[in-house]
Amino acid sequence: LKVGFIGVGGRGGSNLRSIAKDPDVVVSALCDVNAKNLIAAAKLFPDARQFVDFRELYRRVDDLDAVVVSVPEHTHAYATLPALRRGWHVYCEKPLTHNIAEARLVTETAKAAGVATQMGTQIHAGENYHRVVRIVQSGILGDVREVHTWVGRAWGLQSEADAKTNKDLLWVDRRPTEIMQPPEYLDWDAWLGPAPYRPYHEVYFPGPKWYRWWDFGSGTMSDLGSHWVDLPFWAMQLDAPQSIVASGPPPHPEIAPASMQAKYQYASRRGQDAQGQAVPLPPCELTWYQGKEKPEIWKAGNIPQWSSGCLFIGSSAKLIADYGKFQLLSADGQPLDAESALVKDPAVQSSVRVPEGHHADWLAGCRTGAPTGSPFSYAGPLTEANHLGNVAYRSGTEIRWDAAAMKVINSSLANQLLSRSPRGGWSLDAS
Repeated sequence: LKVGFIGVGGRGGSNLRSIAKDPDVVVSALCDVNAKNLIAAAKLFPDARQFVDFRELYRRVDDLDAVVVSVPEHTHAYATLPALRRGWHVYCEKPLTHNIAEARLVTETAKAAGVATQMGTQIHAGENYHRVVRIVQSGILGDVREVHTWVGRAWGLQSEADAKTNKDLLWVDRRPTEIMQPPEYLDWDAWLGPAPYRPYHEVYFPGPKWYRWWDFGSGTMSDLGSHWVDLPFWAMQLDAPQSIVASGPPPHPEIAPASMQAKYQYASRRGQDAQGQAVPLPPCELTWYQGKEKPEIWKAGNIPQWSSGCLFIGSSAKLIADYGKFQLLSADGQPLDAESALVKDPAVQSSVRVPEGHHADWLAGCRTGAPTGSPFSYAGPLTEANHLGNVAYRSGTEIRWDAAAMKVINSSLANQLLSRSPRGGWSLDAS
């Protein structure tokens, strides 16, 4: 497999090293706006062609089989779509896109291309997530109509006091007016990509600083939602939400919030149980919390006080999980011991098949056409749902979502947040 890597520092460097271990992978092209990253990667793979701007890569390279996209999310769609249109397999970091319109376009383009795709949510391939999904879909919790997901991370606008407590030395509450010269190794214009132009400042670069700014990222909601909402989205076989209402501090025009919550309502739907049999699934409510926000049941001390977690509330029992562990709970929230009949249930005790890893899973899909764990057909709707939490928060109203029309039916302001026009020289059109 001839693979091109767009973004080769940080997360991209990790993806590069992991995927390049495969003996059948040829690192054919390297691209990064940061010369330090590009030089370091080129030392490891001196035969690979080198590029700063991925648009140039697509203009000059026509012999790749696949690309790995590990750039900031505001350029994900722009780096991904040209590969899909060329019939190349794509691995793209999370969140899949910067906004909902981009997610829908990437999802539809991937379907037409018929290639192997994977969003970079590595924990999706872990044994714990697979186990939790099996337990939920086995029915031993009963009907699950309520799910709570919370994370302690607070990448976004905090108070100055909270920022100092969190050792955030670059706290700002507005766009800087001073102009800094970009580091000599950084192509700032290429880094900005399709985002509106602004002068360089150290509050934007390097990551994870850019996550906070709406022009470049989506704060904690869409970023960590890719990991944490992934679990209930998968286990509960969710699709498009009917409505979302969010709360938090007054929305800032440029910076995502550190703390907020968003409540989603999902309709009844058809799904499959753990044995693959078709079953009806009841309506459910999923609530997301970040930063200082926590579920009331957590605040009351009625469940284990995990700093981040996902709580499934069933009619028969509860289950709390994080990335690496889970705990079955009684109806009143008490941890069940090893002698509990529920803990001994075959759905809990039997083994589960897990892939060798998220990257290996994608590479297998590239070679054989086998399904991957988080293809764009799944990751696209998940990304849309996470972005809708931010749309509801920024619009300041409960929004009602028409997924088929890709439209908020009760808010013109919310609809303005579904997409954006790129600056000159950048386009999502066929290229």
